[in-house]
Amino acid sequence: MEFALNSRLMAEFFGTALMIMLGNGSVANVELKGTKGYHSGWIVISIGYGFAVMIPALMFGKISGNHINPAFTLGLAIAGDFPWHEVLPYISMQFLGAIAGQLVVLACFKPHYDITEDPEAVLATFSTIDATESRFNGFVNEFFGTFTLVFSALAITHSPIFNFGNQGAGFIGIGLLVMVIVTSFGGPTGPALNPARDLGPRIVHALFPLKHKGSSQWRYAWIPVVAPFVAGACATLLYKAIFGL
Repeated sequence: MEFALNSRLMAEFFGTALMIMLGNGSVANVELKGTKGYHSGWIVISIGYGFAVMIPALMFGKISGNHINPAFTLGLAIAGDFPWHEVLPYISMQFLGAIAGQLVVLACFKPHYDITEDPEAVLATFSTIDATESRFNGFVNEFFGTFTLVFSALAITHSPIFNFGNQGAGFIGIGLLVMVIVTSFGGPTGPALNPARDLGPRIVHALFPLKHKGSSQWRYAWIPVVAPFVAGACATLLYKAIFGL
């Protein structure tokens, strides 16, 4: 069944919003003082973000393709597998969804933001930060993390299991893929792997008044936007060159 563009755009909006709510909600549960999960560890964030991608995929994968990532949308367009005239509408709804999802996280965790005095812990619940303050390392990490995500996601969604009517197994596989990437590539930067996931919440961080929010670190902000876009395009083109789409 082919869905109308407006329906697909709303699926991208709600899918991205839900990803941020569940993903950054898990980060907030670990990083913010006074929560039930305070300092519960990186594995909580890994699991949270894995399911944060899996659940929207199961909900909206048949409607919009569940891109929920501008790097994936642009990569597919460059490879000729997605119409260019729909790229900007898709990406716009992904960014708006990310902002909306972060506002929900803010509303739910506001008392804990008020008592968390570490500005980097606060920013971590919005956007990514390079652990060594190296933009070069941040770019390398975001590039290879996103490349792995996009290349592997294409392989999963073009696998025999996915194409023989068992799309649910493919969407679960993508969730597990995100989980292991966050577990393995997460130490240096977060990671973002998705321009909307980082920039949308960073804008909310910059604009919303918080007691201890500190800097939004705009000097670093271009890394989790540019690196995923470049990696998404490279991964899609390489996959198409080797296996076709």
